[in-house]
Parts: sequence; structure tokens; C-alpha cells
Amino acid sequence: MIAGLIAIRRRAVSTLFELTAECSAASAGQRYSAGALCTQDGAYAEKSWGITGQKYARSPQHQLIQQQQFFERQYGTIRGNDVPKSEATGFLLSVLPKPAIPYARLMRLDKPIGTWLLAWPSFWSIALASTGTLPDAKHLALFGAGAVLLRGAGCTINDLWDRDLDSKVARTKLRPLAAGEVGVLQGVAFLGAQLSLGLCILLQLNPLSQILGAASLPLVLTYPLMKRVTFWPQAFLGFTINWGALLGWAAVRDSLDLSVTLPLYASGVAWTLVYDTIYAHQDKVDDAKIGVKSTALLFGDKNKQWLSLFAALHGAGLVCSGYFGECHEPFYASSLAGTALMLRRIQTIDLDDPSQCLRTFNDCKWYGALIFTGIAIDKLTA
Repeated sequence: MIAGLIAIRRRAVSTLFELTAECSAASAGQRYSAGALCTQDGAYAEKSWGITGQKYARSPQHQLIQQQQFFERQYGTIRGNDVPKSEATGFLLSVLPKPAIPYARLMRLDKPIGTWLLAWPSFWSIALASTGTLPDAKHLALFGAGAVLLRGAGCTINDLWDRDLDSKVARTKLRPLAAGEVGVLQGVAFLGAQLSLGLCILLQLNPLSQILGAASLPLVLTYPLMKRVTFWPQAFLGFTINWGALLGWAAVRDSLDLSVTLPLYASGVAWTLVYDTIYAHQDKVDDAKIGVKSTALLFGDKNKQWLSLFAALHGAGLVCSGYFGECHEPFYASSLAGTALMLRRIQTIDLDDPSQCLRTFNDCKWYGALIFTGIAIDKLTA
């Protein structure tokens, strides 16, 4: 009987999304023809957004259903208006008081991958600035706490700017601001609290680091707008999220050796272009509908060529930084191995499979750990 009820439920959900997809496609006035997405006026999306390739010939209904099925597998249920808000999706959220859960979700405490991606470039820089010893634990702790707060502040800013867009995208429609769990004024106040705590951490560093840290705020504030004005928002995210490559060295050495830190920074930007373009493939159908821009749409059927280029540039930047940072075999071994693994993943990933894109994105935390370990061993044995 239970199996029968489950089967009936699944069929009902499937039928619901088929009807939803048909309505969505009809209201958007879109159709697929000769493998390209068209609008009522006959303009091809491949000209506007770079969407080409055989796999884009699947109907909007099929892709929307595939997206919804993925999110059902990912979160364990199809979320809709009848699902209770403030649902905890991880252990940390499950132990928080219920009123705090929307704010924890707003700063993505349930999804720590973004914090790791923000922290690793600064950890690399701190390790590179060390000589004959392990990276300083105090600096790692300060930058780690700062990464949690700055990532939370960045997500809050992003959601404040994007609350109307987020409500139109399957993956983001239940974010606290988009779903109305947190009001705009509450979000702004929460942002102020996070930035204040971040300032307390910044003030623990030397004056040069304080100046560099403050200089990153314009990037943090404006990055979320870039998806509206350019197809390169992933590049602007790279400029923002890798600022720690400059800051970490300055915190340890009280100087800024650009021969080491600039190649490391550029390498981090290229790395971000790889993982965030892959991440953006999860939303490319919805993004194309609502006019949100991304490199995933811009690159079209040449995505893997572009991603391979950025992976190679990332590896070259690491090698250049290591050369001027007087690194040795352990660093080069980890850098070359990591770059080779990245190139291999790019060649094998199915960019039309949201689950593969998300898994590849989440695996980047281990890539960051590999590079950090190589640097730390190198400097310890120098």
C-alpha cells in the first residue's frame, strides 16, 4: 500500500511539473526550433546568450522537469508554498533556535562551500609568506572567521539586490528574502551586524592589511549587480572572492610583494571562472528566460574550451607565484597535479546535468586543500 501511495505521489508531482512547465513555456512565448531557443519575435537566444549545441535542443518543459527532479533529489522534497518555511537543511541549522534559521540560511551557514572558496586564496597567501614553519595559526583563525562573515555579508548583499530575480529561479526561489521570511530592513540590519563583526576582525591586523581589506568593499557591494550588465559576472566574483591572495601575504609580512601576490591573485580569478561557470550551468535555463547574464550562457557550445583555458591560466599563475615565492618540488607537484585533475574533470563533466555541476563545484574545497597542503609542506621543509 505504501509503495502504491508513493507511486501515486510521484506521478502527481510529475504531472504537476509538466503542467507548470507547459504554462511557463506558454507564458514566456518560447519554443525550440533547429536546436535553438526562440522568442515570439524570432530572435535566437544563441545570438543573445550564446546558447548552441545539440543538448540545448531539448524542450523547455523537459529541462524544467529535469531541474525540479534534481532539486527534489538534492533536498529530499519538492519545495513549494505548502512546505514550511525555515526548514533546516543541515546539522548546524537543525540545532539553531527557529527564529535564527532564516538568518543562518541568508548567510549560507548550511552551505559552507562558499566560505571555503573565499578562505583558500588567503590561506594560500599566508602559507606562501611563511618560511621554515607552518602557517601561523592565529592568522588562519582570523582569516577563517573573516571568511565566514564576509561570505555571509556578500550573500546578504546579493540576496537584497536579487530578491525579485531569485523568486523566478527554481534553485533560489526559497531564499529567505525572496520567500519573504526576512524583510528588507531586517536584511539590511543583519548586513550591518556582519560587517561590524568583520571590521572587528580586520582591526586585529596590521595597518596595511586594514587598508587592503577596506579597499575590497566596493567589489563586495557591486558584484551582485554585474549579472545584469555583463556576461562576465564570474570574473567580477573572481576579483572579489580572491582578494585574500593579496591580504594574506600583507598580514604576515606587513608588505605587498606583487611578484608573488599578483600571479596568485590572477590564478585565483581564473580558478573562480572555472568553478563558478560550472555552477552557473545549473540555472542557465531560468537565467536565459529572465535575462540574467553569465559566462555559462556566453560561452555556449565552447564552454569546455574556455574552461580548459582558464584552468591552464590558473595553473600557470600558481607556478609563477611559486617561482617568485621561492617554492620547491612539493608546491609544484601539488599545483601541477591539481591543475591536471581540474582539466580532467572539465573534459568529463556533463554541463547539462545539474547534479554533476553541483558536485564538481562542491569538490573545489578539496582542490583548495590540495594546493594549501603543497605550499605548507614546501615552506616547512625549505
